[in-house]
Amino acid sequence: MTVRFRHSEDLWRDFPELVPGVIVAGGITGDAAVEDRLTTFGEIAAKRLATASEGELPEIQAWRRAFSKMGLKPTQYRCASESLLRRFRKEGALPRLHPLIDLCNAVSIAYAIPVAVFDLAEISQYVEVMYATGEETYLTFSGETEHPPAGEVVFADAEGKAHARRWTNRQSGYSAVRDTTTDVLIVAEALHGTAQEDIESLTATLSDELTALWQVTPRSAILSPSAPAFTA
Repeated sequence: MTVRFRHSEDLWRDFPELVPGVIVAGGITGDAAVEDRLTTFGEIAAKRLATASEGELPEIQAWRRAFSKMGLKPTQYRCASESLLRRFRKEGALPRLHPLIDLCNAVSIAYAIPVAVFDLAEISQYVEVMYATGEETYLTFSGETEHPPAGEVVFADAEGKAHARRWTNRQSGYSAVRDTTTDVLIVAEALHGTAQEDIESLTATLSDELTALWQVTPRSAILSPSAPAFTA
């Protein structure tokens, strides 16, 4: 399967500080033993939260500024990593969903950076992070269909399906990882001052974990305005 991923020129223009990391991997199963790794990454997150709330972290503050720039109230619509950190701080743990999702969530809170995971079998041809036209369709996890308004940032494919809404706020039920998932697209995005080195570290760490836990060979890339697209 060939997958293409990119951000639109409009997004690069409006958010030149953006640093995305992309990973594609096949051979994923739902039976990997990830608990030890979740504990390790959870300890990293807990150490950071011991000295600052999630909203005070530079990674989260950068996303709050981005949401404000998009016309969204940052405390009403939170990026995925802030929501996870908020829940982790209150409950001391995150719910277990699927080994890969659990791993990516743990890495996300350790780095305070949003990490999205998509089932490639449910994506048509490509994914572009772009301003919605108003024609895209989004499937909630409860099975309801929504149409993101024009101008909202979505992850759109060739069929006009929105695989995420409000950029890093909420993924779609269309391409959620399931027990039958084997091929995945993983996207991490950051906007803060040390985004480049942190995304490079996160991408390398997650790639190593995939190799160790699933014995797979992921492909990855760090994107930029001069190299905005990834094909695997």
